[in-house]
Formats: sequence, C-alpha cells, structure tokens
Amino acid sequence: MARAATTSDAFNAVAEPRRRQILSYLALQERPVGDIVAALSLDQPSVSKHLGVLRNVGLVRVRRDGRHKFYRTNAEAIRPLHEWAGTFERFWRHQLSRVKEIAEEKAKEAQSISKPVVDPQI
Repeated sequence: MARAATTSDAFNAVAEPRRRQILSYLALQERPVGDIVAALSLDQPSVSKHLGVLRNVGLVRVRRDGRHKFYRTNAEAIRPLHEWAGTFERFWRHQLSRVKEIAEEKAKEAQSISKPVVDPQI
C-alpha cells in the first residue's frame, strides 16, 4: 500500500523527528526561521523545507513582517494529534499503575519472607 504524502497528512508530517523538534520549539512562542535554525542546529534550507511541510498540513502558521517570516504552532490543527495520542497515554498510565501495584505486592512479599520470626518465649 502506498504511503500518504507527508504534505497532505498531519500524522505523516510529524512522523519526521526534526518536524517534531520544530513543533516543540514553536510550542511556546512565535519565532523567526533564523532562531529555529540556531536553536536546533539545523541547516536553513532543511528548516525551511520542514516548515513548508508543517505549514501545508496546517500545523504551523506564518506571519510576515517585512522580509522576515515568523512561525507559530496552530493549536487547532494539533488538537487531533493530541487527542489521538491521549488514548495511548491513558492506556500506558493504566499499565504503569498495574506494574506499580505488582511491584509493591512483590516488595511486601519479599519483606515478609526476609523478616525473622521472633519467638517471645525464648
């Protein structure tokens, strides 16, 4: 089966680790391309290409100020990704809680086995 183009699907777009880095960097505030290049130690053409993909799928927005472009995340477009990932977060939280319960049970068992029984009549 052919894979969907990264330029038409947000899930495929964020499958690329550098794009996730860029989204994380833009999460708190709008930034110019030069700041993204410097902060992430990526080549400017690479950053521009990734921003283009993210912009095409709607995950980032761009604002022009003279010759400069400022990028920011588009929270509404990111929401479906967040909600989908949240399903797995709940699953793993449940699984980790269960692992914790089992580990605590094993620790109690080990502790009760290692305690010497003291006979008060000796």
